[in-house]
Amino acid sequence: MSTSTDTDDSIRVAIACQGGGSHTAYTAGVLKRLLDEHDDRSYELVGLSGTSGGAICATAAWYGFLAGGADRAIETLEGIWRDFSAQSPFDRIANEWTVKLAQFAARGGPLMVLSPYELPFTSVGRDRFLSTLESHVEFDRVPELADGADVDLIVGAADVTEGEFDTFRNEEVTAEAVLASAAIPTLFEAVEIGGHWYWDGLFSQNPPIRDFLTIPDDPREKPDEIWIIQINPKRREKVPKSVEEIGDRRNELAGNLSLYQEIYFIERINTLIERGSLPAQYKQVEVRKLSLDGDLSAPSKLDRNPEFIDGLIRRGEGRAERFLEEWSRGTSSNARQS
Repeated sequence: MSTSTDTDDSIRVAIACQGGGSHTAYTAGVLKRLLDEHDDRSYELVGLSGTSGGAICATAAWYGFLAGGADRAIETLEGIWRDFSAQSPFDRIANEWTVKLAQFAARGGPLMVLSPYELPFTSVGRDRFLSTLESHVEFDRVPELADGADVDLIVGAADVTEGEFDTFRNEEVTAEAVLASAAIPTLFEAVEIGGHWYWDGLFSQNPPIRDFLTIPDDPREKPDEIWIIQINPKRREKVPKSVEEIGDRRNELAGNLSLYQEIYFIERINTLIERGSLPAQYKQVEVRKLSLDGDLSAPSKLDRNPEFIDGLIRRGEGRAERFLEEWSRGTSSNARQS
């Protein structure tokens, strides 16, 4: 990351995208509106990170932004989500059955569970994922775009055999790295990269945040604020009682575990800076969240219905619009709020 000279008074912002399957279409909507606002130079984008579906969105936005500005980034996000959604009649039927089976299992229904290594069509899903991604992101250009860029890209994944939480940064991000970040172990085989085997980044940093603070040595290159696009709700009004409700809440809490560890790390750094206990290369960072509201079930994270996807994108755009209005007035929610 390098220090930009174009926006001396702009607030330096890094955007972190939490994973959550199809629900991260909401993330695409948020990013579309935030990137559109960036053209007005109200803030300076210095980093994007993501895990799983959030990694798809972060990579698409980063690539498009560096390749052709905000308009290209928005176009890339729209194209990827259009192609990932179930468009053909066969795809729609397959998607409907997938969601219904997931709902049946969530209600406690007996369902035979097979390893992706035992399923003949696992490789088809993998190849389709990579083909869709590569049709919108020219990964051969990533090293060139990353060289000297003012915007960092960070993608998280879990090393299956070593138990490490790894990140792929800038020129290290390939189509396989994004697949690794999204490789849910019940749906995909582990992804091999450089002699290591990776699963979905939901098991690691969801999303990667602290790297924004630890990678640059110069505090001028660190973000002033980190905006987190959160998919899993922090709070629920009622205690879950049915099997399905309990499963949904477990999924949400599990998805938020690493997120709040990342936020705690930043809060701890901020506290130590206030005490004067850290050297000059550290700086205080404000954390803000753009959370997906509403009561969505865990099985719907598999739903690729185009109407469902489009609705989430519109919700993301609306949430980002409200956020920007609040942010411009200095009243946006901070990290301690939902």
